[in-house]
This record gives sequence, structure tokens and C-alpha cells, in this order.
Amino acid sequence: MHHIGLDFLVDPEPVRELLAKHHPALSAAEFDDGAALVSLNYQLYFAQYSFGGGVTQEIECNIVAFPTAAAGRLPHLTYDEYAHGYDQTKLLGIARIHVLCDNPFAIDAGRKLYAEPKYPGWFETTMPSLNGPGGDAWSVRCKKASPGPDAESITRHEADLFSFTADLTGLDHTPANNTPITGYGTDEAGRALAGPMNVYQPYRQYTLGPATAARVRLTVQDSTAEAGQDLTRLIGDTPAAGVWTYQSPPVAAHNRPYYLGPAPQPAEDSP
Repeated sequence: MHHIGLDFLVDPEPVRELLAKHHPALSAAEFDDGAALVSLNYQLYFAQYSFGGGVTQEIECNIVAFPTAAAGRLPHLTYDEYAHGYDQTKLLGIARIHVLCDNPFAIDAGRKLYAEPKYPGWFETTMPSLNGPGGDAWSVRCKKASPGPDAESITRHEADLFSFTADLTGLDHTPANNTPITGYGTDEAGRALAGPMNVYQPYRQYTLGPATAARVRLTVQDSTAEAGQDLTRLIGDTPAAGVWTYQSPPVAAHNRPYYLGPAPQPAEDSP
């Protein structure tokens, strides 16, 4: 799995209104100076099944929230404490507002198992890689897609919905054990459910400030699409407060080849 999340501390009122619309059993968490937290996270992952495997890309647009009925169990945390995993209850989770995904099977599973508001999208990305140039820069473009002609495909369109860049090269980071991440959904019957996701190694947590926030840029290309409307209203030009990344360590390496001997000499022309 390769994973990057962007956190934005924002005005709580629009967040509360949108959360009440999508997840009425949840309340928005409050952090520094009463700010709410909107979090975007992009994932590239491989899943193996008995019949084979598949690669999936998706991006979630989330509000950090908790079950209203459990308010009395929550600690009061600053954003930095939350980002570094201090909430041992794991009640502070991600209430999904939009989930765009390029794999029809993952879309179907997300809807049926976790009540995710998941629908087609596709991605053009660059990210740090052992098979690429050095540095720690990420770029993700989320593009429009629609259901394909059959249940096993999506139709890609060239229009951009939104994008972000994060150049983390040279920035200080700390290890953060912030999982399991509790993902909240609300099914068609109005029932709230929670699905934790474990990641078995720490994330890299980057706390941003006035001198470093410009390293992250979120751009909404289509402000008429529902996701674009919500991102514009909730985040607008608010600078990012933090970034968290995870990249699975390699488990195998294909070494470079080498020649077994000198190159063969060309045959001489016959007289």
C-alpha cells in the first residue's frame, strides 16, 4: 500500500452541516481553537484473492468525526496529538463524504460492506519510488469517470475533478502509530457503522506551519461536481495543517542483469 493524507483545520459550521446531511449519528471533532478537520487521503494498494489479485487506486474526502452517543468517552486533543495517534479509543474516525475509485470491484465492496459513498474516478499520479528519481514529492490528479458497459469496468473521461501536490523533500517528520483508522459509514436504512483499518507499521507524520504549508496545494478543477462543491466550501484556500504518508517496504528486488561474456564479434564477409 502507498498512502498519503492531507489534513485541513477548517471552519466547523459548514462541516457540521454537511456531516448532518450524510451521517446524522456522528458529530464533528473539534481541535485547535474549535476547528473541524477535513482530511483527504489517496491510496494505491494491491489486494490478493483466491482467484488472483488486483491493483486499486482511490481517494477519500473525509470529515474527522465520532459517534455522538460516545461523546463522553472522548479525550480532548490538539490536532498534533490526534495526528500522532493519541486517541486510544479510536472513536475519532473518518466520516466519508466522497470516495472516488478506479476499481469496480472495490467500489462494489466499499458500498456493500462499509456503506461508503463510493463511485468511479481515475487517477494520474507521481510519487516517491525506489524505482524512480530521488526526493519525496507527491502529485495526484483525480479525474472524472462513469460506470462502464459492464460490471467489471469503468469509463474514463479526461476532465479533472481536483488535484493536489505535496513536496515533502527535506521536511522533518516523526513516526506516528495512528491506526487502526476507524472509517464511518451510513447505509441506505440510516444505520451507522464503523470499520477499522489496521496498518502494521508507523506512518510518517509531517506537521506543517506558516513556513511549510505552501509545500502542499489543493486545486479544484471542477467546482460544479459534487465533490468539487464540497471541497471548495469546506476547505477553499485554507492551508494544510499536516501530511501523513505510508509506503509498504519492498519484499523482493529484481536485480539488474549482467552480461556473461564479451559481445559476439560480427562474422567476416565471405570472399
